[in-house]
Amino acid sequence: MKKETPILPDSIEQCHSIILEMADKIHALETLSEKQKHQLLQLMRYRYGQRSDRFDGEQMILWALDELDSEPEESQEEEPREPGRRKRKGHGRRPLPKDLPRKRVVHDATEEEKHCGRCENDKEVIREEVTEKLEYVPASFFIIENVRLIYACKACDEPGIVQASKPMEPVEKGIPGPGLLAHVIVSKYADHLPLYRLEGIFSRHGIDIRRSTMCGWMAHSADLLLPLYERMWAEVLQSKFINTDDTPVGVQDRTLTKTRKGRLWVYAGDKEHRYIVFDYTPTRSRDGPVKFLEGFEGYLQADAYPGYDILFRDGRVVEVGCWHHARRKFRDAEHAHPVSAVIAGAWIRRLSRIEKQAKKLHLGPAARKALRQEQAKPILEGFKEWMEKTLVEVLPKSPLGQAIAYVLGNWDALTRYLEDGNLEWDNGRAERALKIPAIGRKNWLFLGSDRGGRTAAILTSFTATCKDLKIDPLTYLRDILDRISAHPVNKLDELLPDRWLAQHGVSVGAEAA
Repeated sequence: MKKETPILPDSIEQCHSIILEMADKIHALETLSEKQKHQLLQLMRYRYGQRSDRFDGEQMILWALDELDSEPEESQEEEPREPGRRKRKGHGRRPLPKDLPRKRVVHDATEEEKHCGRCENDKEVIREEVTEKLEYVPASFFIIENVRLIYACKACDEPGIVQASKPMEPVEKGIPGPGLLAHVIVSKYADHLPLYRLEGIFSRHGIDIRRSTMCGWMAHSADLLLPLYERMWAEVLQSKFINTDDTPVGVQDRTLTKTRKGRLWVYAGDKEHRYIVFDYTPTRSRDGPVKFLEGFEGYLQADAYPGYDILFRDGRVVEVGCWHHARRKFRDAEHAHPVSAVIAGAWIRRLSRIEKQAKKLHLGPAARKALRQEQAKPILEGFKEWMEKTLVEVLPKSPLGQAIAYVLGNWDALTRYLEDGNLEWDNGRAERALKIPAIGRKNWLFLGSDRGGRTAAILTSFTATCKDLKIDPLTYLRDILDRISAHPVNKLDELLPDRWLAQHGVSVGAEAA
């Protein structure tokens, strides 16, 4: 069917009006197409590509660094690498821990070989050659029989029966001992094993323990550890600065045909209050962080989530931005504006090298602040000037325009780390802690309920803090679960992970027998 040719008006003014209208529509469609292309590329990278914030054009980064002002001398130590290749660690077998138990197996020569055929005397041992083999003994179950002796006087009419007192147990009238509870907690909330896998592992040992039973154990353990969790919470609020972030988790809901989204929040204290505490909320509303951070005064380092804004209004909580989030914005804009995005990445990389230099030299807060004021502040001023010039040359809704707007809109928070050498330039500590539930949800998929979210938050707080302090979580939790029921309330702080470590000195790989 032949398409009819539209009848154009005879008036030139009307034709010009139609042309301008069509030009606006074409521009709008091109903008929409670019936006959809950007979203598609982001989804493809999220699904199939690398998650790293590192720019694809590492050689372009080196070019951009040359185009900028001169680098600090320390940055020249890093040799350029091929794009996409990580710096390798040293080769060779790592030594085995010296505190591992050793079983000596002597391999002797035969009697005929030990006899000298020349002089007819026996040969003597002059030295020995030792080679080490690492062996593994599978985990095993055993039963503890708590025997309570009962006494009575047979000589009296009234025997006066007495019985030994019953020891405190982590789960009253339950079969698990503290070691089994600790093993299940660590397996799920540190090693990311879902309970149905543990059910299968236990069945191979001939032990029939349902996942629903273990789920009840986890809830009971969380209730048992709640007072200690609240002490960790209170200690974190005493920090001078807190790192925080959040991640979504699926939550089973009986009223829905599919899971809904809950939220796990992490709050990491400073070096003097080095605890990592998780909190669970059914939604991502601001009520969660507002309730958790009630009474806190100091620096709060987070992303630019608007829910935190209410905390910054009265000045008691000061916002600190994250340069990792800022770099991620430019990384996402690389496909649309490769040159400008890579130049922005080069500016941020210069800031990163200053932080690496401070860590390498083990600088204290005062020295680190002085280094930042001397080297990072001029770089930040130059970066801001470059962004302001570039912003007028790009569309505000373009990926690069949005990245620049994000950085300039949060400039005060992003540059606040210059004020105090105790502050970090990124929120990496919180993001690293969130990897625990992020990897876990790929295995256990979702939480059973909001109560399960609370249980996960409490127990993950202990496994994450142990990991940060390099404590063996199994050794720590087994000891704490065995003692906490009968431990005096006024001495509860003795059970906090860092103070427990100071008493026992048991780190990862050095579990007590």
